[in-house]
Amino acid sequence: MMEFDLAFIWAGLIAFAVLAYVVLDGFDLGVGILFPFLKETREKDLAMNSVAPVWDGNETWLVLGGGGLFAVFPLAYAVVMPALYAPIIAMLIGLIFRGVAFEYRWRTQRWQHWWDKAFFAGSTLAAFAQGVALGALVQGIEVDGRAYAGGNWDWLTPFSMLVGVAVVMGYGLLGATWLLMKTTGSVNDHARRLARPLAVATLALIGAVSVITPFLDPIYLSRWFSGWTIAFTVLVPALILALAVLMFSGLRSGHDTWPFLSALGIFVLSFIGIGVSFYPHIVPPSLTIWDAAAPDKSLLFVLVGAAVLIPMILAYTAYSYWVFRGKVDPNEGYH
Repeated sequence: MMEFDLAFIWAGLIAFAVLAYVVLDGFDLGVGILFPFLKETREKDLAMNSVAPVWDGNETWLVLGGGGLFAVFPLAYAVVMPALYAPIIAMLIGLIFRGVAFEYRWRTQRWQHWWDKAFFAGSTLAAFAQGVALGALVQGIEVDGRAYAGGNWDWLTPFSMLVGVAVVMGYGLLGATWLLMKTTGSVNDHARRLARPLAVATLALIGAVSVITPFLDPIYLSRWFSGWTIAFTVLVPALILALAVLMFSGLRSGHDTWPFLSALGIFVLSFIGIGVSFYPHIVPPSLTIWDAAAPDKSLLFVLVGAAVLIPMILAYTAYSYWVFRGKVDPNEGYH
C-alpha cells in the first residue's frame, strides 16, 4: 500500500510542477513569440517589463519537474531522455537564447534588434520543442525491458509536429492575453487584435489533436469512450467551449482579465485530458508510475524535502504576482 501511495503522490506532484510551468512560463514565452508584432522599441520594452519580475521564477517549476522525474522515476527518465534528446536539447537552447536576450537587450542600443530577434527565436524554438516532445510522448515510446528500443528519429512525426505548432499558438495566446491584462495603450490594442486569431487557431489545433489522439493507441480509445472516464469525453470539450465563449466575450467587452484566465483554464483542461489518456502510465504505452518509481525509502526521503520546498515556492510565486499586480506603468519599469 505504501508503494502505491508514494508513487501516486509523486506522480501528482510531478504533474502539478509540469502544469505550473506550462501555465506560468507559457505566457512569457508567448510574449517572446509575439515580439515581432510589436513594432516600436517602446512597445517591446513595455511588453518585456510586464514579465520581467516573474519570468525567471516561472522556470523553477521546470527544474522541479525535471529534477523530480530523475529522482523519483529514474526508469522513466532513463527511457524518455534517449527518446527525446533532440527536442529537449532544442528546448534548452531556446531557453538559453531567450534568457540571454532578455538580459542583454537592455545593455546595448546598436545590437538591440539582434537581441530582439534572439528573444523571439529562443521563445518560439522552446515552445515548439516542448510541443514536439509532448507529441512524441503521447504517441508512445518503444521500450524493451528497461531501456529505450526506438530509433533516433522516432520523435519526428506529423503528429508531434502538429502538437508543436499547437503549443506555439497556445503560448502565443497566453502571451497576448497576458499583455492585454497587464498593459495599456498601443500594446494593449495589439494584444487584443492578436488574441482573436490566436484563440481560433489554438482551439482548432486542440480539436485536431484531441480527435487524433484516441486513435494513436487502442488504450486511449477505450479510456475515452468506455467506463467512467466517458464523462470527461463530454465534460472537457463542454468546459473548453464555455471558456472560449468567456474569452471572446472579454475581448469584445473590454474585460481584460477574462481572456487570460480563460486561456489558462483551456490549458488546464487540455492537461487534464492528457492525464486521462496517460494514467496510470508515465511513459506510454508500457511503463506505469509504479514500474518506473524509485524504492520506497527514496520516495519518502525526497518527499520530506518537497513538503518543505514546494510550499515555499508557492508562497514566493504568489507573493511576486501580488506585488506586481495590475497594469504596468509605461513610464516606469522593472529593468
